[in-house]
Formats: sequence, structure tokens, C-alpha cells
Amino acid sequence: MTELKGSPLKGLGTFDGKTHILPIAVYYEDTDLSGVVYHANYLRYMERGRTEFFRTAGISRANLNDVEPSAWALRRIAVEYHRPARLDDQIAVHSVLTAVSGVRMNVLQKIFCGEMLLVEGRIEACMITLTGKLRRLPQNVFETLAPYVTTEET
Repeated sequence: MTELKGSPLKGLGTFDGKTHILPIAVYYEDTDLSGVVYHANYLRYMERGRTEFFRTAGISRANLNDVEPSAWALRRIAVEYHRPARLDDQIAVHSVLTAVSGVRMNVLQKIFCGEMLLVEGRIEACMITLTGKLRRLPQNVFETLAPYVTTEET
């Protein structure tokens, strides 16, 4: 959960205040025969958004070289689909941390096409060891993420 040895992390996207914004182009492979994004691909987009949030903030999503390797695991996902994205759309994943505690993180993610809200997801993730045991966030990870936490739902 720290910077990669020998190379600083560089994330994609940008922060607008405490909101991380990741632009994504919709490719043919993302769609069904009608040119509409397949529903499960929004989960992939949200995963990319969370990963790039972490990278841009300066931390890695997995700490596989620790004495007790650990990674984030999803505990709960609630997704509401409002409108579909389509082939060749330029969409943006907005990710906001709404809580960080000893072992958990809550993220609100919204996917937009321009100003139009397409999908909204609420994610709860926890840190686990590779044997599935809950693990507390390392102090440096908690301290890095804490300034990004907001109660504002943008």
C-alpha cells in the first residue's frame, strides 16, 4: 500500500478538489450488439476509477511484497443505472471517498457522459491478507487517504 520501489506512482485522471475524475472512451469491445455499454463494464470502469484515484494520491492498491501481503477486497456494491453509455462516447468516472476507517473505505462513484449522469455506485472495500483475513490499513495509507474524505456527494 505504498509507493512502488524505484518508481513513483503516476495515476491517470485528475483531482477536482476531492473528486478524482478519470476520462474513458467507450470502445466496441465495451458494448453489446446494439452499441450500448454492457452493464458489467460499468463495474470495470469504477474499478479503474478507484485504482487511478489511489495512484494519483500516491499509493498502490496492493502490497504484495509485505511480510503479510494484502490487498483491497470489495465487501459491498450498490449500483443504480440511469442511462446507457454508447459506442464512441467519452465518459468520466468521478470517485469520492466518503469514509476511511481502520479496515474499510467507502467510495461514491458516478459515471457521466458530459453533464448527464449514467451510473451511480456506492462501494465498500476492506483490506485483507491473501489468506482472507481482515487487516488494518497501514498508517501511511490512512494518512494519505484521510485528506480526501468528504461528506459532500458531488
